[in-house]
Amino acid sequence: MDRLFLDANILFSAAYRPDTRLNCLWFVEGVQLVTSDYALTEALRNLESNTQFERLDSLIHTVELIAELPSTGLLFAQGMNLPEKDWPILLAAMSSNCTHLITGDRKHFGQYFGDEVSGVRIMTPASYLKSIIPKR
Repeated sequence: MDRLFLDANILFSAAYRPDTRLNCLWFVEGVQLVTSDYALTEALRNLESNTQFERLDSLIHTVELIAELPSTGLLFAQGMNLPEKDWPILLAAMSSNCTHLITGDRKHFGQYFGDEVSGVRIMTPASYLKSIIPKR
């Protein structure tokens, strides 16, 4: 079973636009969605309307929430060039045994799209969804 760690920008986008394709992630069978308090707080900070808050609240009920930020794991990710604010995202994905980190952050994670770091493959939602669709 794939365990997908959802970055804050994924949570934000899913709540901001109900018609976005990335909402398909919530309907993929055999997948466990995971995020952290850190990512959820970041997403909530950027939402603007009660409707968006309500949408995120309804989506988050099916997501495993990791409460504590990990304090270890940097050794496995040495050599990665990430801003300080993105380390808790990657480390939470690693420590929660996720198979994938799903993010739309091209600026900071883009150079690592498709790479695997300590068992976590970094992908966009579109790339992940494309990877699980059977080829015809």
